[in-house]
Amino acid sequence: MIRHLSLKAYGKINLGLDVLRKREDGYHDVRMIMQTVRIYDHIEIDLRREPGITLSTNLFYLPVNENNLVYKAAKLLMDEFGITQGVSIRLKKIIPVAAGMAGGSSDAAAVLFGINKMFHLGLSQQELMTRGVKLGADVPYCVMRGTALSEGIGEILTPLPPPPHCKVLIAKPGISVSTKAVYEHLHANELKPDQHPDIDGIIRAIRAQDLADMCCKMGNVLETVTLRQHPVIRSIRDFMMEHGADGAIMSGSGPTVFGLYSDPDAARKTYEQFHYGSSSELAKQVFLTEFFNNKNHFTQGENQ
Repeated sequence: MIRHLSLKAYGKINLGLDVLRKREDGYHDVRMIMQTVRIYDHIEIDLRREPGITLSTNLFYLPVNENNLVYKAAKLLMDEFGITQGVSIRLKKIIPVAAGMAGGSSDAAAVLFGINKMFHLGLSQQELMTRGVKLGADVPYCVMRGTALSEGIGEILTPLPPPPHCKVLIAKPGISVSTKAVYEHLHANELKPDQHPDIDGIIRAIRAQDLADMCCKMGNVLETVTLRQHPVIRSIRDFMMEHGADGAIMSGSGPTVFGLYSDPDAARKTYEQFHYGSSSELAKQVFLTEFFNNKNHFTQGENQ
């Protein structure tokens, strides 16, 4: 039995996000292009003799009980398999919180992976994904990772080839956005045809390895809600486009904005502008990173 695991939980962005309709059950049917990026939270899991789950984090405002997806993920598998030993989980958050980057879902996915490995439960990736949807619509994708078309409520996943290489500049303003509130204000059944991004066009551009075409077709229908409520998101997006980005849109329900750069020097200069220049007041958290498509991405080290 493994006594210690050190895990990486990677964030994601949406190269395209379309909402097709609101369903009678209150959920929304979506079509999204999901992409993992090289920004990750650190998770340490240690085996304990005492039963139960203890959770600690580096952010004082995050819950450390059953209201945290990390706790829920561990409890889900430990209850199902009748695990009587306990675990101690330490979560170090790097991915911005409530930012449209699936940080909480990714943390939950990493813990599902970790508990499965620690206790030799033998669950396949697909079996972990099936359990993950009970925790949240993004969790199955966060188990799989890479580049994927996401449909249904987010649980129907089709792997795609990695997109063209580029630099990814990520900027989150000093606000948080409720995904639930954004969807509540989205009138999905009243959207005009030109408000829907070209998801199929993005997929064709990815397959053709055409970064310029992919960037031209990127879009996020949730911007119709969030940009009206938070103009700073538009300001960040416009700043990136004015400073060399091939394309820039909001990720998820926001407020994080990402820009894709074929020119690494332009990406670096814009990153520095967000930190030290005239736009330093726009964003509170800024990262310069890349796409991540390594399937063996969770474990960074373990001790037996």
